[in-house]
Amino acid sequence: MTQTWDEWKKTLAQAVGQGRAMGLSRDELVHRAEQIGDVLANSVDPTSPEQRVLKELWTSADEDEQKALASTIIKMVQR
Repeated sequence: MTQTWDEWKKTLAQAVGQGRAMGLSRDELVHRAEQIGDVLANSVDPTSPEQRVLKELWTSADEDEQKALASTIIKMVQR
């Protein structure tokens, strides 16, 4: 299934909302996002140019940069 960038952001926003509803803190959400980022970067072929950029950024980043990227993505989808 191919998702557009906006659909992908909406799906991610829903997942973040569910995590918040379960009582996860921002740090816990970021940690989960880092774990998911690793899985996606290693196992999923990006379907849009935006997702390809994210994958390239993720695989180029060190651990601290990945944490910052995960945090920024969460912030982006919560707007």
